[in-house]
Amino acid sequence: MTVYDFTVKGRQGEDVKLSQYKNKVLLVVNTATQCGFTPEYTELEKIYETYQGKGFEILDFPCNQFDGQAPESIEEIHEMCTLKFGTKFPQFGKIEVNGEGAIPLYNYLKGKKGFAGFDMSHKIAPILDGILRKADPAYEKSSEIKWNFTKFLVNREGEVVARFEPSHDLAKVAEAIENVL
Repeated sequence: MTVYDFTVKGRQGEDVKLSQYKNKVLLVVNTATQCGFTPEYTELEKIYETYQGKGFEILDFPCNQFDGQAPESIEEIHEMCTLKFGTKFPQFGKIEVNGEGAIPLYNYLKGKKGFAGFDMSHKIAPILDGILRKADPAYEKSSEIKWNFTKFLVNREGEVVARFEPSHDLAKVAEAIENVL
């Protein structure tokens, strides 16, 4: 099984087969519009513009599971992302990434790459660590998604090759994308 075997919901609720992205390098991201990491949309769009012509796609999955930071409708989210951040990469319907409501794609991704640890030099990382440790002192042992803007890198064969937590430097993410392309 690979990422290409999954079907997800598009923004209009339609089925979207990920097999349409076969032979492309993918960055699968759970996002939110009211998060400290939301400005990453700008950097993600720059990465998209740099590599899209070389067989790269970013798949954006809005998620409201982390502190209610994506409360808007999918259309409001899409409008904000395109107008405020100029995003052009594919955006899908709102999803859950953890728990009973997690979509199968995310259960697969988490099963392939567990929590990669926060980059504690990022200003938000110590705050997240504190919040998560308070709720679960052993949170880092679980493969669950910890927060918005967790990224999974998928190679052209549909295999998950890396996981980047939201605190990871996007320059390192871009470098990893380049290595897989």
